[in-house]
Amino acid sequence: MKFLQSFKLALQSILKSKMRAFLTMLGIIIGVGAVTVIVGLGNGMQNYITASFESMGTNLVQVNIQGRGASRTVSVDDMYALVDANPELLSYVSPMVGISGTVKIGSENIKTTSVSGVSEDYAKIASSELTDGRFIQYVDVLRRQPVCVVGSYISKNFYSGNAVGETLKVSGTAFTIVGVLKEDSNSEKGGSDDIIYIPYSLAAKMSWTGTISSFVFSGSDSETVDKAVTTIKESLYKVYKSYDYFSVVSMSEMLDSLMTMVNVMVIVLGAIAAISLLVGGIGIMNIMLVSVTERTREIGIRKSLGAKQKDILGQFVIEAATTSALGGIIGILFGALLCAVGTSIISSLTQEAITVAPSFTAVLGAFSVSVAIGIIFGYLPARKAARLNPIDALRYD
Repeated sequence: MKFLQSFKLALQSILKSKMRAFLTMLGIIIGVGAVTVIVGLGNGMQNYITASFESMGTNLVQVNIQGRGASRTVSVDDMYALVDANPELLSYVSPMVGISGTVKIGSENIKTTSVSGVSEDYAKIASSELTDGRFIQYVDVLRRQPVCVVGSYISKNFYSGNAVGETLKVSGTAFTIVGVLKEDSNSEKGGSDDIIYIPYSLAAKMSWTGTISSFVFSGSDSETVDKAVTTIKESLYKVYKSYDYFSVVSMSEMLDSLMTMVNVMVIVLGAIAAISLLVGGIGIMNIMLVSVTERTREIGIRKSLGAKQKDILGQFVIEAATTSALGGIIGILFGALLCAVGTSIISSLTQEAITVAPSFTAVLGAFSVSVAIGIIFGYLPARKAARLNPIDALRYD
């Protein structure tokens, strides 16, 4: 029997009992739809994380020093000297000092705003642009001037967009705003725009430790960032004689680690969702066994008219594969609908540009798996039908 003829017979059989066919496909539909959404969410997260890291720069290197007593220390000047000694690998460095104090603007206390002490080179390292005023300068760092640069969120929401020249307080210390950063994509809820930069020298004085233990370097080229990391590690090892007292991590390494975590999560969730595909396959096997019993006389008549075992086998395998394939197609459409709904929900809840969209490879893979399940689980009923004795089949009532 030709494939096209078997395919037509399979469609006729499915259309005769639409509800039963739909219920048979339901496991496949749910499984394929779930896998499609999970892969789409994974792709969306990967794209979002990659875009976020690219905006910061994958050539950045973060250094954190735990320290090893007063006899083994690294100063800010040592870090600047390291940059000067390796211009082919490193371009800039900035100390980073976090302040946990309360920000007060007017009579309002703000707890969500982050305050960081940085150097005059941090704007170049982070590729930050200003819409008004200036960034922190060397003289501000040298003299510990109480000046600051604020994000556009603060400028718009507390100063009506005219923040330069105004004042605010951090842990009781008054600061004059000298610059406003260009608006970032997360400004509707604050995000990276809800930030204040002050001179790191003053931030270190205001912090409870009074020390500077974090630095961010800018690599000369993203292609040589690994070599830059090695150079920084070797320099710090000479001071501390151990790798246990400091950490040096590039943004590209952090990105790779996050991508690995996302991939593992997608694989685990996808494997859980794929269990419903197995359930769908069992459903197909069950309904095909019922179909073989119901069509025993039909099989006997076809065999008595000259149909061979391979013809009967092919007909029922194609019927199972067709049922599974239709379920896969419906599942893909269902998954695409869920992806669109998921994108809308995530955007409205988080204000983040995360698009839930599976790749063509994932969709093709889901469809191929659904067809394969139909063939695998449909083979046993088809084999049973092909082996029926035509005389016994004709006598079946």
